[in-house]
Amino acid sequence: MNPIVSGLEALIDPTVLVCLLLGLVLGMLVGAFPGITATMAVALASGFTLTLEPVQGLAVLLTIYVAANFGDRVPSILVNTPGTPASIATTLDGYPMAKQGRAGLALVISALVSAIGIFASMILFAAAAIPIARLALEFGPSEMFALVLFGLTVMISISSKSMIKGVLAGVAGLALATVGRDPITGDQRFTFGINDLSSGVDFIAVIIGVFGIAELFDQLLTHHASKVRPISSLGRWWPNKAEYRQMGKPLAVGSVVGMIVGVVPAAGGDIAGLIGWDRARRVSQRPEEFGKGSIEGLTASDTASSATLGGSLTTTMALGIPGDSVMAVMIGSMIIWGIQPGPSLFTNRPDLVVSITAIMLIATILSLAISLVRMRGMVKLLDVPVHYLWATILMFCIVGTYATTNNIFTVVIMLIAGIVGLIMKRTGFPVGPLVLGLLLGPLAESNLRRALLIEGPIGLVSHPISAALIALALFAIIAPIVGRVRQKRTATAAARTEAGNALVKSSKGPHA
Repeated sequence: MNPIVSGLEALIDPTVLVCLLLGLVLGMLVGAFPGITATMAVALASGFTLTLEPVQGLAVLLTIYVAANFGDRVPSILVNTPGTPASIATTLDGYPMAKQGRAGLALVISALVSAIGIFASMILFAAAAIPIARLALEFGPSEMFALVLFGLTVMISISSKSMIKGVLAGVAGLALATVGRDPITGDQRFTFGINDLSSGVDFIAVIIGVFGIAELFDQLLTHHASKVRPISSLGRWWPNKAEYRQMGKPLAVGSVVGMIVGVVPAAGGDIAGLIGWDRARRVSQRPEEFGKGSIEGLTASDTASSATLGGSLTTTMALGIPGDSVMAVMIGSMIIWGIQPGPSLFTNRPDLVVSITAIMLIATILSLAISLVRMRGMVKLLDVPVHYLWATILMFCIVGTYATTNNIFTVVIMLIAGIVGLIMKRTGFPVGPLVLGLLLGPLAESNLRRALLIEGPIGLVSHPISAALIALALFAIIAPIVGRVRQKRTATAAARTEAGNALVKSSKGPHA
């Protein structure tokens, strides 16, 4: 059967439609509540979807991913608090618009450009994923190891202000990945006599712990009663012709920025939104309005952050390297379903690729429809007492983790991971490299050992692709260090110049 027909037929199943609606509701709610990230929501939901068929489970997880990208704009615009990190840049112009009585207009513009950004990025996925996957099919063990190394180093370089902390987090993830059975010989390693560790550290338990429990603990420790009241005066909703014309250029800028950033492993919507906002300001004829309620600024930031979704999906499905933290969770779930994301997916399961694409598009259309007809009751959700939310999240964390293995030891791992995640959050260690190291560690180790057995160490640099990827990995580590050294030198030089000028002025006296 034609894979396109087969992939679309899988979505006609009433169960899949129910899963789509469930993911839509959860995603919109997750986005609307500040502090609950899309990664946390997908991690929690993954524990309950592992018993479903792959298409059903992906319908829930991918729809949460998309819908959260719409729902998180509500608190960003009305309360000046990002619903998820992807909507950080939305607050720059969205909240000022709301204070000017244009909250409804900001919400509609945000929804429209977010949908356009996702649609544009899905065109990228449809056009680029198969060529990239075909290229990746030529990869041997050396190339696969170099690719994993590149993805890990990129996440380390952009996820932490301290390169040392990023590297340590990545190494810790790789160390956790060695627990269990040796991928070549099958011997047990680092299990310390605990039979429950013979199959390795449970990935779902770790991600629920570091993303869900850690965030819950952090909110419990830092919560304070004062709260910004949401703006209730929404004003008019739909843009006029002049405002539509203003949206044109920043829409194009944001789409290009988002698609480029999205393809880079580990670079998410928060980075893309800020870059898109800055690029649009540089090419705008009214840059002075940015940050003060600019329609152009809101358009660029929300388009860019949304356009990362297709790029992230491209990297994840074509190469097997997660494009962002949500995709890292998605890969973990797919592996448990017996599906290995990567170039072979397009050859072995082209129908599933079609289903994934269709789910993303349907989820975008449904999320846009809800966003455009949203009731004013969405604003009231922001007044729900936060302790109810905490209790619900904790319950779902425990039940969802236990449901993955029916083993209480998995819940213990989740709680330990939550404490570790909290400590990392408080001490500035990034969680992303830890999760990526745990997820991709077995893939990196098995391919490295095969490459060394076949050709020895020289094989890693004798192949052009693997040599180029290793060079890019080194550049990803070195470039930020050099950039920070230059910034420090520039700041030091500027401080010395300022001190010298002050000294000259003081020596001339007050009447000089």
